[in-house]
Amino acid sequence: MVLRKGCVKSMENKMNETTCDISDKLHPEVQYLEPVYKIYGAKTSFSGRIVTVKCYEDNSLVEQALSGNGKESVLVIDAGGSMNCAMLGDKRAADAINNEWEGIIVHGLIRDSVAINGMELGIRALGVYPLKSIKNGVGDSNLIVNFSGVTFTPGEYLYADEDGVIVVKEKL
Repeated sequence: MVLRKGCVKSMENKMNETTCDISDKLHPEVQYLEPVYKIYGAKTSFSGRIVTVKCYEDNSLVEQALSGNGKESVLVIDAGGSMNCAMLGDKRAADAINNEWEGIIVHGLIRDSVAINGMELGIRALGVYPLKSIKNGVGDSNLIVNFSGVTFTPGEYLYADEDGVIVVKEKL
């Protein structure tokens, strides 16, 4: 196995290839998430089939999604990039682990980052904020969402590691 500088494989990871390897192999058929997301959780690399939730400052559907089976899946939360409240905390992260989710992308904020950083889950988010969201059940699930340069289509595949987050049409 030949590894290039900056593209070291994580031994904890189920991914067979790094995002760098996938990019080299499939570009230009790869979408790249803008590099403004921070890494949270003890699992720095993850991959899976995309499941989406679109909600703004209301994480009811996030809770609902993470309480279901997430085996081989990544939850993509389009929170509209809101900087007003957190869409995910340690309780929802624990739900994700208990229900075998591979990882979570949040176009918004999280909270309880110290606890989450000790949990075996991969999360990318714009930052942290202590205020929790409301719960009015507003939002939608399993639809195409677009943010940060990527169109996330349910059923396509997301790969994340220390070098970035990419989306491709089919599982590698």
